[in-house]
Amino acid sequence: MSSPYLLGIDTGGTYTDAVIFREPEGVVAKAKSLTTRNDLSLGIAGAVDSVIAQSGILPSQIGLVSLSTTLATNALVEGQGGSAALVMIGFSQEDLARGGLQEALGRDPVVFVPGGHDVHGNELPLDLTALEEAAATLAEHVSAFAVAGYFAVRNPAHEVRVRDRLRQMTGLPVTCSHELSSRLGGPRRALTTLLNARLVPIIDRLINACDRFLDSRGVAAPLMVVRGDGALISAAEARLRPIETILSGPAASLVGARHLTGLDRAVVSDIGGTTTDIAVLEGGLPRLAEEGAIVGGHRTMVEAVALQTFGLGGDSEVHIDDRGLTPSITLGPRRILPLSLIAHHHPEVIISTLEKQLKAQRPGRHDARFAVATGLASPAAQGLRTQDQALLQRLGSGPVSLDALLQSASEKVLLDGLVARGLVHLCGITPSDALHVLGLQGQWNAEAARRGFELCARRRDGGGRAIAPSAAELAEAVVTRLTRQSAEAVLATCLAEDGGEPIDPSTSPAVDRALRRTPGIVGMSIALDRPLVGLGASAALYYPAVARMLGAESVVPADADVANAVGAVVGEVRAVVNVVVSISGEGGFVISGAGENRLASEEAEAMKQARQRARAAALARAAAAGANDAVVTLEEHLDRPDVEGSPRLLEARIVATAVGRPRVAARDMGAVSPSAH
Repeated sequence: MSSPYLLGIDTGGTYTDAVIFREPEGVVAKAKSLTTRNDLSLGIAGAVDSVIAQSGILPSQIGLVSLSTTLATNALVEGQGGSAALVMIGFSQEDLARGGLQEALGRDPVVFVPGGHDVHGNELPLDLTALEEAAATLAEHVSAFAVAGYFAVRNPAHEVRVRDRLRQMTGLPVTCSHELSSRLGGPRRALTTLLNARLVPIIDRLINACDRFLDSRGVAAPLMVVRGDGALISAAEARLRPIETILSGPAASLVGARHLTGLDRAVVSDIGGTTTDIAVLEGGLPRLAEEGAIVGGHRTMVEAVALQTFGLGGDSEVHIDDRGLTPSITLGPRRILPLSLIAHHHPEVIISTLEKQLKAQRPGRHDARFAVATGLASPAAQGLRTQDQALLQRLGSGPVSLDALLQSASEKVLLDGLVARGLVHLCGITPSDALHVLGLQGQWNAEAARRGFELCARRRDGGGRAIAPSAAELAEAVVTRLTRQSAEAVLATCLAEDGGEPIDPSTSPAVDRALRRTPGIVGMSIALDRPLVGLGASAALYYPAVARMLGAESVVPADADVANAVGAVVGEVRAVVNVVVSISGEGGFVISGAGENRLASEEAEAMKQARQRARAAALARAAAAGANDAVVTLEEHLDRPDVEGSPRLLEARIVATAVGRPRVAARDMGAVSPSAH
């Protein structure tokens, strides 16, 4: 029996990628489409329709669909998401000040309920009076509930009772903290649960959109989603625990890098249109953030890849400092629309404006700069001041040059405010345009890119000279700058992994000498101890030079441009369960986690029950997440201090990890509402 065709989709900040993949051929077909942030399904449709047409297969031949996305990450970074009510069981008002919970809560309501458990999992009196009184009113103003109980990881009984009661009274989605993490630290676990509840409607809309699109094309296959640690979960599980999809896109890239290169040890750098994500592979796996992923300034309890993200990509804004005798170039961190891209959609407006600017005797302050409304004026534009609204209205529906748009210096501040709110895109020269000028890329309008660089090249430095002899030489300088900033970003990530005294590669004279290979009595050099893997559509153009700077072997796999979508389909389902054995107050042992607390009089019996429980729970979670024939491994962490010459078990933590490939079978064609679980 031949292997099934697999469909991988990645929705990035700039592009949506899709691949058709099958073993042993690997990537059968691949395609890209611009991400449509106001309606992600449009970008998905563009990429998937193209890749199915290229492959020549029937939609019914697809046996698995897997999705990686930046949606959850972007929502937390940008402060978006639904309103959620937080129910704190056994906590006090003072606990809100811990773990960043008060800042994350913002204006969302919180209800304190007496109850919870002690460190051994023994119940304290639970009183639902306050919750019963508040639930009906809260249901009218929030889209979900988050429930966190004191020592719920030792006994989740009160969280379960509150969850069931809330669902009965309101019908809204409810997230419990014990479902997301088995680690101690109530306030931070509550914060993670609150963020998860806010993300439920966002991920629910994405999965519903994917479901509808796949159904319309006749794709009847399981839909999986990539977690932030690179593992896969079913779409139904992602609806319940959307917080686990933060950093999904970068995690998929790392899984794809491992599959495409076969390397166990490497530094992986994924350059996109908006950002560059860098992480270290060790033993074939990315290191996970030990204390939990930080997203949007919040330290969560979510296991996700440890990586560094830099505002550096193909669409990074080019900054030219022409005040001195030697002009300097820096890139990012803001993303703007490339001139070649906006001219691809509006050629007459862009080209005619650039020609007019080139005919002017003197360079203009806003040459080769445009603005275009994003189409998201509602509801984001609500509450805009009169002057903001007037500027937005002048933009209309097409691109407008900044010299025509801005009638006073103060309006530049207004425009920057609209850009920050996501209502306006700025357009100008970018590294992507530089590649078009040099003939290294050609998917958009190269003529607009060339004219834009001609305009910028004739700007004057402090000595009155043109900052570059030609458009091509300025484009070369931009490519060189992106190469250097990429090398600095990789080096900063590796130095952080090594620990020790922090060094900023962008300001260190010693690092500058080493990267430039400057000769001297003391020779300065840098070398990585493992290959540098470059991913992304433009990786082959930059990363061989980046690797040479860093004294590393360069590896750019054949399908580096869609490594994230490849990682989405070659990943595995992984479920981890923690069960704890601790001394009870009565001299025996308490088995807690993954079920009701149990007592055992002897250590051996307690450990045996804990192993059995952990194994069974891990297999059940893996099956719920979509795994087929998962295999379980056990780890035991014992705290056995020596008391008066006799070692005695104080606490044991049994960690069961179930791993398996996702099932390939017919997909449930009906959308699942999170409130139904």
